Amino acid sequence: HELDQGAVPRLCQLKRLEGQSFGFYLHTDQSGRGFEIRSVEPWSPAENSGLRDGDRVLEVNEEYVDGMDFNRVVRKIEWCGVHLFLLVLTRAEYEQAVSTGVDLQMLVKASKGDSWSRPRLCHISRHSEHGLGMTIVPVEGWKGQYTVSTVSQGPADKAGVRNGDRLIWINGVLVSTLTNSTLNRTVRKSGDSVTVLVIDSDSESCYVRRKIPILPVLAECCSLPHSAKTMHLVKGDDGYGFLLRQERLAGTRRIVHVLREVDAGSPAEGAGMEDGDLLLAVNGEPVESAEHEDIVRKVRQSGDEVILTSISVPGRDFYRELGISPLLFHDHSAVKDDRQQVASLCIKNQKETPQTNGGLTPPPDTTSAPDREENGSTFHLYSGRLSTQVWSC
Repeated sequence: HELDQGAVPRLCQLKRLEGQSFGFYLHTDQSGRGFEIRSVEPWSPAENSGLRDGDRVLEVNEEYVDGMDFNRVVRKIEWCGVHLFLLVLTRAEYEQAVSTGVDLQMLVKASKGDSWSRPRLCHISRHSEHGLGMTIVPVEGWKGQYTVSTVSQGPADKAGVRNGDRLIWINGVLVSTLTNSTLNRTVRKSGDSVTVLVIDSDSESCYVRRKIPILPVLAECCSLPHSAKTMHLVKGDDGYGFLLRQERLAGTRRIVHVLREVDAGSPAEGAGMEDGDLLLAVNGEPVESAEHEDIVRKVRQSGDEVILTSISVPGRDFYRELGISPLLFHDHSAVKDDRQQVASLCIKNQKETPQTNGGLTPPPDTTSAPDREENGSTFHLYSGRLSTQVWSC
């Protein structure tokens, strides 16, 4: 079956500013299989991208989602950071396609071309003898363009980089902005490892044709050294057995929510919680930029069970330096809830944590000035002594 010539999937590229929402609601349609856009906010990133009420979502960030679990799709949108790419059909096009038996996945594939594949975000650890196992080669006649020559079974090859790949991005910086000498200096000074975004040349041409920037949010993840951790806590007789503390980095306005004082034998310890880790999400909803009291309320409203997502301090530093969300490649299937089949990506504050260098690093010794101010708000997760303190800057 074929659609008429006008029924071609439409790509909407959304980019929000710090503190801004995407500006739409996501619903399941009557069949329970498809996802419909509703209530697009005027002047929002959604409207500016060309997204319209009634559009049906086929892909989120280059991943096919029609028929996928609703909560998983919502997580993909909530956790992607500031960039969001939606491939959609109008309601009429979608309903016609379904009623006439069109293979929507094949329709999507045809819109991209046969040679298309996603970019790859690869972390390469330097070998003591073989180095990174790759050479960066400038493309002759093209300023700011580079290919990668890899050593078979070398560190780069094992990390997912393929010989002849185009190098797009290194340690959070677009290589198109770097001269050859600056790029080489960046590699030399990278220490024990580098993180690169690469793509094969045919797929790069496909992205250029579709006028899509090649970004980490569209990539497959290959062997990144840090990942978020999801913990399912069931309240015991003495509560969950940990403390949630709001702290501020000295000399900055960045606020972080830190897991503290994990009791031995508590549900928190049993779930794998570690003292000093940073809280990223509650029941799948990002909370890095939330107010302390809002996080407390979410935990309380969760009842006797709660799902928390956290990351180590070095892990958060790693993603901050790369300028991407630490939840971007987190396993969506690890978080389940019973939310109604409608999600607001409009009213909720979905802002991303400022992506700046630095972050939370412990002081080198006990005599140096602390990196954190210890006058933050605290939330004691113990039965019988729930309390909050208002923190002010």
